[in-house]
Amino acid sequence: MTDLRAVLASALADPGRVTDGDSERDLHASDLTFHRPQRPDAVVYPLSTAEVARVLEIADARGIPVTPFGAGSSLEGHVIPTLGGISLDLTRMNRILELDAAGLSAVVQAGVLRSALDAAAGAHGLMFPVDPGADATIGGMAATNAAGTTTIRYGKTRASVLALEAVLPGGRVIRTGTRAPKSSAGYDLTGLLVGSEGTLAVITEVTVRLHGIPEHAVALRVAFPDVGAACRTAAALVAAGSGVTRLELVDAWTVAALNAHLGSRYPEVPCLFVEAAGTRTAVEGDLELVAAVAAAEGAVEIVHERDAGARARLWEARHAVAYAVSATAPGKGHRTTDVCVPVPELPAAVAVARATLDRLDLQGGILGHAGDGNLHVSVMVDPDDAAEVARSDELVGLLVEDALARGGTCTGEHGIGAGKIAWLEREHPDLLPLYRGIKALFDPHGIMNPGKVLRAAGDGR
Repeated sequence: MTDLRAVLASALADPGRVTDGDSERDLHASDLTFHRPQRPDAVVYPLSTAEVARVLEIADARGIPVTPFGAGSSLEGHVIPTLGGISLDLTRMNRILELDAAGLSAVVQAGVLRSALDAAAGAHGLMFPVDPGADATIGGMAATNAAGTTTIRYGKTRASVLALEAVLPGGRVIRTGTRAPKSSAGYDLTGLLVGSEGTLAVITEVTVRLHGIPEHAVALRVAFPDVGAACRTAAALVAAGSGVTRLELVDAWTVAALNAHLGSRYPEVPCLFVEAAGTRTAVEGDLELVAAVAAAEGAVEIVHERDAGARARLWEARHAVAYAVSATAPGKGHRTTDVCVPVPELPAAVAVARATLDRLDLQGGILGHAGDGNLHVSVMVDPDDAAEVARSDELVGLLVEDALARGGTCTGEHGIGAGKIAWLEREHPDLLPLYRGIKALFDPHGIMNPGKVLRAAGDGR
């Protein structure tokens, strides 16, 4: 790879931003989960769209795989360079290019962190609303169509993206969308690239919607005697037209893991973490509705968090779930999977998930974005224990089959990556020729993040 490194270095103003050192390659070999690491042959740190274009021109001409890399917080192996090649780390493209407070939009480079954009917007009384938990890059969130705790109110990342700048294999730069709030001009290539997981192009610049920070917010922690009651409460709140901003399910096993990890003292029973935000009148109305519905389902405790610090601690606990689960089995790998079902189907889907975990003797927790019907199951797996990996595979398969039978999908937000290719094929066999045609049109030589979303050429799995 010495020749490749030299060629790539010549394409960048600073040769030091191309490296094939062991430590850098190791840092770009894995994501946050149990998926097997794979080193890239080289790591490249571009500073501009022009540099990305030069790298993709070289890679396409030589047939070298390119895997875009942001914060590395993906959960289905998206950033793992399964065939080696180049890991294209965009984190140094981290400038906020424009913040238009009057127009409720911002233009950012792909490597800008969500927290940095939110801080800059906050100075104008605005916010970027999508909250996946991890401090991901905006480009990475766009590439994976990230979602999270606020999706029930604001939608996934796609709903917050107005326009993109992206580089195609071969180095062609394209710009999709506009800063206008809506458009009906042509095919929606912005919507196509958002969620394409780096398999079609490299997103280098994102124009996003911003929203006003609500004047008032209150969080609730509602404890229930069983997880079914918590799920039924969530479904009833959605059906009643509640305007809550967050509606999160955490099961008893996960609450216990959080207590052990954080030193908290939450009752170790199923809970809903809820937030209402808006005008004081609207918030109080939502809180009354939540309390009434929860009481009807036998809620055993309702705690209001009106102080900003207490509210932040509650959401910090929710976002610490992955670390808490990992701490239950040091030395093992964290395997988390998600499915999504129509909201009324959530109670039954959760019951199936818990019964399957117990039957397969897997230690893990259930949580989810209950207002969206998005169910997450997290288990710890030893990648070297073939029997345990097989049981976790069986768990994922049964969860997906159950979700599909309920009119749902194999993933609500984690994406396909390398981990759910077979389940995408199970869910949409009739669409695979279209998917492959789109891939071939954008990436005829198959260099863009091969082995993600669709099987790589020659992969007979």
